[in-house]
This record gives sequence, C-alpha cells and structure tokens, in this order.
Amino acid sequence: MKDFPIKISAQSQYQPDRSSPDEGRYVFAYTIVIQNQGDMPARLLDRHWIITDADGQVQEVRGQGVIGEQPSIAPGSSYEYTSGAILATPLGSMHGSYGMITEDGTRFEARIPAFSLASTSLH
Repeated sequence: MKDFPIKISAQSQYQPDRSSPDEGRYVFAYTIVIQNQGDMPARLLDRHWIITDADGQVQEVRGQGVIGEQPSIAPGSSYEYTSGAILATPLGSMHGSYGMITEDGTRFEARIPAFSLASTSLH
C-alpha cells in the first residue's frame, strides 16, 4: 500500500449534558475533516479507531464507513462528519486509520493523528 495525500484533522468537545461523571460516563463529540490533497478521487471504505482512557483501558472499534456512509472525496475537496465516544474517565485520546481506495483500485490507509478527549471542570 502506498501513501496518498489525505490530510485528517480532528476536534473534540466534551458533552456535559450527556455525561454522568458519578457513574463514570464521559461523553465526547468529535468532528473529523478529511481533505483529499491528491489528484484522484478516494473513497473511504472502513475505519479503525483505538480509544484509550486515562486508566489505560483501550477500546478498538472497526467498521464499515463512517456514520453509515462511505464517502468518495474528490481531489481538492473535503468531507466532514461528527460522531461520538464514551469514556469511563474524564480524559483520554483517540487515533486510528481509514481504509481507503482510489479510483484506479489502489487501497491505502489514511492515518488519523491522535487527539485528546478531555472534560474540563472550568464552566
């Protein structure tokens, strides 16, 4: 598999109204932007997430597409979506990869850089 010019950025936000800290439930929303900086369309086929909480507990998530879609991203354009994660601690991180395929059938992995999930008590 070769590298392909896909740039991925992420932003997370703690969801206090959906969380229950007393029960060890911390809910986070995250927004991902996937930019195709190449010269060929690329379709996102599947995802692989590694989610780690502050206690070192790791959840691995694999599945088809994202939010029920397998978007094709044209050269020079981007695809954005928002999803969520639930942790047992107020702090954690996520990283992973998207399995993608180009118009000519070349499969590749687009790496998702690590980003933090952090609740803050400063309201």
